[in-house]
Parts: sequence; structure tokens; C-alpha cells
Amino acid sequence: MKRSGPLYTLLGGLLLALFMLSLNATTGTGNSSYEEGSSGGASPTPTSTAEPSGSASTEPSGKPSKEPSKEPTKKPPAKAEYAGRTDDDTSAVSISIRDGKAIAYFCDGRNTESWLKGDVEDDGSMRLTGKHGAKLDGTLRDDDKVRGTVDIDKKTWDFTADRAKKPSGLYRATTEVRGAEIDGGWIVLPDGQQVGILKEDGKPQKAPRLDPETGAVPFDGGTLTARPVVP
Repeated sequence: MKRSGPLYTLLGGLLLALFMLSLNATTGTGNSSYEEGSSGGASPTPTSTAEPSGSASTEPSGKPSKEPSKEPTKKPPAKAEYAGRTDDDTSAVSISIRDGKAIAYFCDGRNTESWLKGDVEDDGSMRLTGKHGAKLDGTLRDDDKVRGTVDIDKKTWDFTADRAKKPSGLYRATTEVRGAEIDGGWIVLPDGQQVGILKEDGKPQKAPRLDPETGAVPFDGGTLTARPVVP
């Protein structure tokens, strides 16, 4: 009987150890399952991110389109003169404005010219017309220039005319000399240069230089008088 006591004690200790091992194994399994779940080991079914058919790389309907760039315009003055050259520097253009009306002269100084006239709109735009289908489309800009095009005999010239101060501007002389009809036009540019044509019975020639201060023009041993042109 004295020997059975230690045997029972040893057996009890083994049973306790087995119980503790079983308890630790059960607890460890539970912790592992929790960590997998928290780290996304068993992820829910993902939501589809595919865009609907036909919606890829298209802008929403109704989005306003970009407006084309426009040159700034200016309300026309009641009285003004403009003079300048075509972009190719072959000809000159002058425009005179009075109270919403305009008259213009295009001239290459050799054989092509045209007188044009029409209205100036409140936004500074103008569409002037002349003989044989000639036309001038222009816009008065914020920088006090007229920018536009002239169409004559199926040819087109772009031009820019600056605000001019006397004596720059537009001049004309019409008279009769020894039975011949004389018609001359002059553009005096802001830098003092002159471009003009003088017609004698309809035949064009380069216009003689005029005196902008007096309008005097030497011609055929005499003198013509050119005057500023207004609408």
C-alpha cells in the first residue's frame, strides 16, 4: 500500500499533463482561424468593376464643346481713319468710318484697285462691297486695328490697318483735264509712304505723289487737288 501512493500520484500528473496539452491544442486552432479570417484569407466575392459596354473613354453626354477662339472686337468710334498693308506687303488698304458707315480703298499702286463701302456693326465688324463683286470683310479689334480680308477678281488678301492720324488716311481726286476723265486714289500710310493709282480715261498708272498737307498733286504740267475721303 505504501508503494501505490506514488504510483497514483504519477498517474494523476500524467492525466493532468494530457489534459493541458489537449486544451492548448484546441486554443491554438481557434487563434489560427481568427487570424486567417482577419487577414482576408477567406475573401468575399469581389464586386465587378467593369464599365458598362460603350462607356469606356467617352465623355458624358451633354458636355459643352470648346468654343473656337475669337479675335477681340471693339465698338466702332464715331469718326476714325485706318491705313495699313496686306500681309504679303504687295498692296495697301485704307478705311474711313463715320457714324456707322465706312468707305475703303484697296490699291496695289500699279493696276488693281477697288472702292468699297457699307455699314459698320455695333460689334466692330464690317462687310463692305464694291464693283464687280469686290468685298472687304473686317473687324475692329481691341488694339485699335482693323483686321480682315479683301476679295477682288477671285483673289484674296489678308490685311491689318492701324488707326491713322492726319495726314495719314485716304484721299481721292476726280476731275477732267483736256477732255480726259481723271480719277485718282491715294493711301497715305502712318509711316508716310504713299500707295495710289491715277486713271486717265480708265487707264491706270502709278499715282504721282500728293502733298498731304494741301492735297496738291502735280499732273500733266498742272496741279490736281486730292481731298480726304469720308463716307
